Order: sequence, then C-alpha cells, then structure tokens
Amino acid sequence: MKKTTPLFFLFLLLLLCIQQPLKAQELDYKPKVLLVTAHPDDDAIYAATVFKTTHLLDGVADLAIMTNGEGGYRYSTLGNYIYGKRLDKEEVGRANLPGIRKKEVMAGGDIVGIRNYYFFEQQDKQYTEDIQKALDMWDAEWLEKRLQEIIEEEQYDFVLTMLPQPGTHGHHKASALLALQAVENMQPEERPIILGTTIFRETDGETDFEMLEGYPLTSISQEHVPLTFDRTQKFGFEDRLNYNIIANWVIAEHKSQGTMQLFMNGVKVEVYLYYDINRDEDYAKAKAYFDAVNAAEMYKRD
Repeated sequence: MKKTTPLFFLFLLLLLCIQQPLKAQELDYKPKVLLVTAHPDDDAIYAATVFKTTHLLDGVADLAIMTNGEGGYRYSTLGNYIYGKRLDKEEVGRANLPGIRKKEVMAGGDIVGIRNYYFFEQQDKQYTEDIQKALDMWDAEWLEKRLQEIIEEEQYDFVLTMLPQPGTHGHHKASALLALQAVENMQPEERPIILGTTIFRETDGETDFEMLEGYPLTSISQEHVPLTFDRTQKFGFEDRLNYNIIANWVIAEHKSQGTMQLFMNGVKVEVYLYYDINRDEDYAKAKAYFDAVNAAEMYKRD
C-alpha cells in the first residue's frame, strides 16, 4: 500500500527534553468530520482515523447514533458482573442498556476526541439484514431531516458512514442510506464528502462492493481508489506500538457488549470508499485528508 512521505515539523520542548506532538499538517484547514452509526459501539471502526484527526490534525469529530442499543442484551453476559444486573435477560437489558451504552460510547469517545454526540434514541428492536425492515422500525423521515439539519449547520468536510454491504446488519445499512439521503438533499456545492467505511482483518483491505441492490444512492465510484489507514503502522520506542491500541481502548469501554471484545487486535486496515454521489473534483480533497492522516506522527522522545 502506497503511503505519503511524512513531513516533520520539530518543536523542541525544554521540559523533560520531549518534543511536542508532530503535527505533520499537510492541510490548510482543520477537518470537521461527522460519523454516522447505528449502535453505540459501531464508532470503533473509525477509531484510528478519528484519533489522528482530532489529536494530530487539530480537527473535529462528532458522532450521530441511530438507536439506543437496547438489543445488545444478547451479548451482555459478562456485563452482568460489571454492572450488577442481569442485562442478558431481555426485560432487564432493554430497560437498562440504553443508559449504560450511552456512557460506554462517551467513554470511548473521550479517548479518540469526539466533540458532540447526537443520540437519536430509535428503538433497537431486533436483528435483521433487511434494510427496509430496519427503516420501518425507525422514524426514518425525521432521522433524514435531522441529519440534514446537523450537516448543514455544522458544515462538515466529511461524513463517514458504515459501508452498506449485503450481509451486514440492516441497521448499519439503514444508517448509511439515511446519511446519503440527507446529503443528497443538499445543493451539490454545499455537500460534504461522504464515504463508506469498513474494516479488514489480516488483508490489505480489498472489497468488491459496488452498490446495495435496489438502492442506487449507495453506489461506490469505480473511478476512485479507496482511501485507507493501516492500523498496524508502527510508532513509539523501538516501534513497539501501533494504532490498534487506540481501537482496543475504545472497544474495552463497551463492557456490556461481549462480542465487541473479539475485535481486539484483529483489524489491519480501515477502508473508506468514495460514494458516487460525491463530485469527481472533490476526490482530491478526500485523498489529501487521508494523506495527512497517514502522515501525521506521534511525538517522540529524544
């Protein structure tokens, strides 16, 4: 995978002989990013890119979450012992998980630097791979309108969605579609760049996804190369650290969700695909942003 050569701007810190964080800032603006997810743990897929955006590029990241996450009671067996409640019993989990998972996602957000949270509180009724059933569970018209209002008010540079792949949770696909519809409603010159996000284990992140059947708005540009961030790139003393550590910290905050912990150290690359709804001329801005994300360096000791 081709990477941009880092630019190093060294500022000596007299105290403790430690350098200031190296910004490696290649951008002439501070990027503003909105993450759109379905559940209060989905944001972990963006963890490394968001961390570098907020901590090393002086950017801003906000998070919009469709559901209250109550359907996660099925995976809360270990959470029973952490929270002192039988969260894996449906009636107990549905009553308590919305509040618990809100605190978990905000704890994870503190790690990567999330600024604002938009909790849309739609009921997490059941698992389905059917996007229409997922949309029917929610107040889809209101969600689309509210997303558009937020995007227009904040004037984001980028909106990141979950990639609406056929075999994924219908809620994931529905959250992406609503974000795409909100962006489509805007004037082309006022739209943020919107990208579909996925993660890959032990691969270089190749995907053959082109469009969710029946939903042309989800079409991915075949003319533009996917943008990536490799979580396994090294930094720190003797290059012993990598960016999966940050994702692990975020995952660890979701203690009510046992299956989330299985993603620890399991991801090689975050992949961001360019939706066809974007203008061709805006791809250069998206590429420059990811070049800057990849190039930005952590501080180093002398």
